[in-house]
Amino acid sequence: MPEERQTRFNQAETVIRIALAVNALLMVAKLLAGRLGHSEALFADGVESACDLAISAAALATMRFSRQPFDRQHPYGHGRAESLAAFLVGLVIIATSALILYGAVITIASGDIPRPRLYTLAVAAATILLKETLARATFRQARIIGSPMLNALAQDHRKDALTSIGTLLGCGCAFLGWRFMDPFFAGLTGLLIAHVGINTVRGATQDLIDTALPEERLNAISAVAAAVEGVEHVHEIRGRSSGQYIILDLKLEMDPEMTVARSHEIATEVKRRIFEADASVGDVMIHINPHDDPNHTDLIRL
Repeated sequence: MPEERQTRFNQAETVIRIALAVNALLMVAKLLAGRLGHSEALFADGVESACDLAISAAALATMRFSRQPFDRQHPYGHGRAESLAAFLVGLVIIATSALILYGAVITIASGDIPRPRLYTLAVAAATILLKETLARATFRQARIIGSPMLNALAQDHRKDALTSIGTLLGCGCAFLGWRFMDPFFAGLTGLLIAHVGINTVRGATQDLIDTALPEERLNAISAVAAAVEGVEHVHEIRGRSSGQYIILDLKLEMDPEMTVARSHEIATEVKRRIFEADASVGDVMIHINPHDDPNHTDLIRL
């Protein structure tokens, strides 16, 4: 595996391992404090952390699978595994929000809402600090290496921070005497969690159905190709995501009298410069058309 590619995946694994450790710690702390401290909101937060632990473990397994290079059975690499995992993470987030909403409604309907202990506020406050710090660090790493899996994981961390804000408010109000506020805020943060989950599923789905890359990004890559001597015109450029990488299709116009060997040299130079200009490009497929040929048409069946 090339050193640059190895580094990208190692960085991603480090972030996920940290998430595993933090989620395990928070799960135990919130479940114990929520149960012993009589806080429905904090206990629900702990159940959510248990889901997060499973998500982080799945993310680590997915990252190890997706880092494998292309092979005969997977000629475009294994990057789509990240998008699929991100999609599943989004579904788990949505399911978690439904469980939290259900628990909040049942607790409010029962009317049996005990007063939480003071230490539940400290646990909730510590969770906000830890998860928001982790979310920002993961978002930053996801942008650097372009990983949909890390982006989904960062969304999950951000969702946890939002949940814990509601937990802190609910515990605080209930501690001061407004006991119904504890399950009320648990339900409110459940709605926020659902929003995060829906956005995560939407982003992963766009990758899985080959949604086009942003126009400005394609234009920048097209400019790199057009600057290579021998390229008369960039006839067409298309791109799609595959995990941390993107795969490009380029149609270049060249002198129709040029030899095959020379056109191959130019195409290789185009590919080399694109790789240098954008580290997230995994592969470039280049098709050469004759320049200014009015009888030429590209065949397509899609």
